[in-house]
Amino acid sequence: MLRCYSFMKTLRLILGDQLHARHSWYSEKNSTVVYCMFEMRQETDYVKHHIQKVLGFFAAMRNFAEALEKSGRRVIYYRISDPRNRHTLSENLLQLIQEEQITRFEYQLPDEYRLDEQLKDFCRQIPIAWQAYDTEHFMSSRDTLKHFFEGKKEYTMEPFYRMMRKKYGILLDVSGRPVGGKWNFDGQNRSKYKDREKVPDALLFGHNLEDLHQEISNAGIETTGTADATRFGWPLNRKESLQLLHYFCRHCLPLFGTYQDAMHHTWRTLWHSRLSFSLNTKMLSPAEVIEAACNCLHDTTQNVSISQVEGFVRQILGWREYMRGIYWAQMPAFAGMNYFGHERKLPSWFWTGKTRMNCLQKVIQQSLEDAYAHHIQRLMISGNFALLAGIHPDETDAWYLGIYIDALEWVEITNTRGMSQFADGGITATKPYTASANYVHKMSNYCENCYYSRHIRYGSGACPLNSLYWQFHMRHQDKLRSNPRIGMVYVLLDKMPAGEKERIMQQAEEYLARIEQL
Repeated sequence: MLRCYSFMKTLRLILGDQLHARHSWYSEKNSTVVYCMFEMRQETDYVKHHIQKVLGFFAAMRNFAEALEKSGRRVIYYRISDPRNRHTLSENLLQLIQEEQITRFEYQLPDEYRLDEQLKDFCRQIPIAWQAYDTEHFMSSRDTLKHFFEGKKEYTMEPFYRMMRKKYGILLDVSGRPVGGKWNFDGQNRSKYKDREKVPDALLFGHNLEDLHQEISNAGIETTGTADATRFGWPLNRKESLQLLHYFCRHCLPLFGTYQDAMHHTWRTLWHSRLSFSLNTKMLSPAEVIEAACNCLHDTTQNVSISQVEGFVRQILGWREYMRGIYWAQMPAFAGMNYFGHERKLPSWFWTGKTRMNCLQKVIQQSLEDAYAHHIQRLMISGNFALLAGIHPDETDAWYLGIYIDALEWVEITNTRGMSQFADGGITATKPYTASANYVHKMSNYCENCYYSRHIRYGSGACPLNSLYWQFHMRHQDKLRSNPRIGMVYVLLDKMPAGEKERIMQQAEEYLARIEQL
């Protein structure tokens, strides 16, 4: 039976990572449109999340809903404690469709495969019209990377990144050539921080979220990590996210590239932007972040070089879009990949930071306290250990997805299972990113005052990374020896005396046997 047009009503779903205030949905007001947002156990319980992650998402969602209501739009918002809340997306939506006599359902395309499948399945079952919209956030479509590499055996970021630069005319001169004469300044962006320059303080916002913290606790949500709910530091709306962006451009960008790979036990974030939470919740768009950084090249009040700006643009326009493209090209198979067949469980000290390895203690403790670590800390410290120790990728994925405030599956799993753990066998990266204590010392001050010695491979007090590094390459030489990017590792191994290799293997096996005590 056809309904009278005057009684038609549309329900629009806004997910917790779709806080995009400039989406075309909001370009006009329509009294027949109802927006809905839900805080659900479905989302809090699929992994154990950091308390700051739950606080950040819920508080940002509430701020967004309040802003919509102030602009004259009707929003139905289920808090975690709301007695109406059924705590699954499908049940909540069906309940509202019935209660509100909805005749049309609309949603923005989710960035996570599981939610995409859930919503497609839901729409197949409801007896009303529905439509999915783009989030209008990313600078490439879900399928851009897949089509770009069609017919090729592997993906590499550099050609994709250059294509994106050309498509949007970013950091190009009038003739279409890259500004500075090079596409990539990565070789200039690998310096260790040696206490020479003053590190800018991290911009923190100091929100009081005590009531929300209590509400989460009362709901029985199991979390990890710590939070000072009286001074929550992360941005919770677009205005604060823009403040953080401007602060980064003014205070951090001038040396961002130089020290983007550096690590320091005192200066946890160094010159990193900390914009990932704002970007991944869509309070900021990648286009405006890139534009703000590029504008600094022409700001006469700042001394920002092309190498600093390009290094930052490469992370946003290159790596972030590339990771998303791989996710949609390879899911759902990607989530089950385990190239090396690793099976070991993650040590319990990944949830406490109680290890004598100083580098891991510092990075894990920082992660537990801040719900944040920058990309090299994630890749070359915690990720490096997990790979060398043979941790099952499922274990590593669950930790990364839960521990970091910016972690959503589309960006977490590609960086973890792909880049960090090489569990995809080389789809994301052209080689496993492994390191011994030498690299940690080269890029940080973590080796200072460590219980273990970075100088020795085996024996009393030898750094576990040293023996695990060589054992990993010996254990997997059937899969790695032919990789041209790590050929030197096997050249050195072949020159190593048999007795030396045997002692290394014995030391590594001893450490792995008592991994909980490292």
